[in-house]
Amino acid sequence: MGKYVIRRLLWMVLVLFVVAFVTFCLMHLVPGGPWDRDKALPQTVVDNLNRKYGLDQPFLIQFKNYIFNAVRGDLGVSYIYQDRSVTSIIMGGFPVSATLGLVAFLIAILVGVPLGIAAAIKQNSFVDYFAVIFATIFASMPNFVLGILLMIIFSVTLHWFPTSGWGSIRQIIMPAFALAALPAAYMARISRASMLDVTRQDYIRTARAKGLTERVVLVRHILRNAMIPVITIAGPELAGLVTGSFIVESLFSVPGIGRLFVQSVSQRDYGLIMGTVLFYAFAIAIINLVVDILYGMIDPRIRYD
Repeated sequence: MGKYVIRRLLWMVLVLFVVAFVTFCLMHLVPGGPWDRDKALPQTVVDNLNRKYGLDQPFLIQFKNYIFNAVRGDLGVSYIYQDRSVTSIIMGGFPVSATLGLVAFLIAILVGVPLGIAAAIKQNSFVDYFAVIFATIFASMPNFVLGILLMIIFSVTLHWFPTSGWGSIRQIIMPAFALAALPAAYMARISRASMLDVTRQDYIRTARAKGLTERVVLVRHILRNAMIPVITIAGPELAGLVTGSFIVESLFSVPGIGRLFVQSVSQRDYGLIMGTVLFYAFAIAIINLVVDILYGMIDPRIRYD
């Protein structure tokens, strides 16, 4: 296991380098620059700003300097918030995105997994049909469409929740449900399909033939093996939710990383773009590694040599 983790960490370094290089290339290929948002700036001021931040240097020199600084933990400064470093901005928005993402993830787990399990146990019943309809509707509905519908129903019509802001439980509920709907639908579908597949396996028939109660068969044999595909999709979903949602955070004016990233792209804030992209890549890589390790803990047949 130790060698496997070390090997994955080394691959993670390569992945982060490739992500950084591709992002750096795309930023410089897009027309415009970080100072174009202020048309009143004289050309001499723009030249001085480019010289100050090293934007007048060749592309490869800029990339080399950025990588060397990033390895030391310095992600640079923001061109929008020039008095703050990119690291401090990300660390300021991450708790908000993490809180919203964890709430949405818990909703998705508590709704999707039990619904999929119940649908598999009660196959071809009302519960099964309801689970299939639920998963189909919310798997095909974009979260920003659901967010707008929630606003119309619960804010404009019923006046139950505010449409924007952050800080209270009432301001978390709607964006959390808008984020949780799609993962909940996926988990319901995967849980149902995995449960039905495991139920038909020979070792399940053997366990029942040995006289084990249905409860023991369900908990000890079916659920444990059926949860492996669920964990497979739960890991990346958790990474995506915790690191922020671009559209939902912007829609509900949540001051998280996703909203910061949208603002950085629209204003050509190279430092903040690079910092948030690398943060996303690092978080997803780490959570995927944790998920792979959990495989071996849940299923003893899986070994990492």
